[in-house]
Amino acid sequence: MVELAPAEAGFFRRGFAGDTFNTAWYVRRLLPADWDVSYATWVGKDAISDEMLSFIAEQGIGTETIRRVPDRTVGLYMIQTRDGERSFTYWRGQSAARDLGQDADWLDSVLAGRDMVQFSGITLAILPPEARQRFCAALERARKAGAHVAFDTNLRPRLWESPAAMAEGLTLGASVSDTVMPSFDEEVLAFGDTTPEDTIARYRAGGARCVAVKNGSETCHVWSEDEGLVRHDPPAIAKVVDSTAAGDSFGAGFLAARATGALLAEATRRAAELAAEVIQRRGALAPEIFEGDDT
Repeated sequence: MVELAPAEAGFFRRGFAGDTFNTAWYVRRLLPADWDVSYATWVGKDAISDEMLSFIAEQGIGTETIRRVPDRTVGLYMIQTRDGERSFTYWRGQSAARDLGQDADWLDSVLAGRDMVQFSGITLAILPPEARQRFCAALERARKAGAHVAFDTNLRPRLWESPAAMAEGLTLGASVSDTVMPSFDEEVLAFGDTTPEDTIARYRAGGARCVAVKNGSETCHVWSEDEGLVRHDPPAIAKVVDSTAAGDSFGAGFLAARATGALLAEATRRAAELAAEVIQRRGALAPEIFEGDDT
């Protein structure tokens, strides 16, 4: 999506971001250069879609999995912050991405041969119910073919038809996923969980092989079927500037670490440390974190 992020003196800075793209952007910088990272979505054929595709390609992220459709465009959102916490205003009625669940053949083609696929609760929320089912069915086929499917639940209640549809959609998404990455405060809202262990137990019962429960500045609880439960206290932050992409960057750090062989505790530590760096900067993407890093 097009991102309008707060800048100085009441101005806004235009960029391109969005939860799953943010994760792909950070993953690209964390993985070896010869590993392929691509982004799959639908965009329009207008000028702003042209600019978005150019930006994605400039970031080293593959665009061959992006479909262009006429008479549509991309979504836009504006970030507003107060004491470091962000809120969002969206304009996405003409977003081509809302139709990406319509074509099962296209979904199968872009998922084929992938080692890891990541999607989010926002991905599901913008799709109509039938397309949501079609999208998850394609993920299940990719999973059976050998892909590791990761799901960041990322709740935006206003995008869903109802609280019941939201809970049902999250449960559906988790059911086709190997790794589930929820945020505890959102699980309290959606399911009434009382502890992070409740969240882990529910997703574990649904078939997840790994569950990483993000919890802001509180203890992160992460479980996997091969290593059990680990707990991690995130770094203390003197001042949170902008919490945008905190969860997205955590997911990137966690998935990149696991993909390159890190054990659960180490992957969680890396993820939390990256998120801590991100929330001390404005906007979703923070290239300055990686400046001078040759990895």
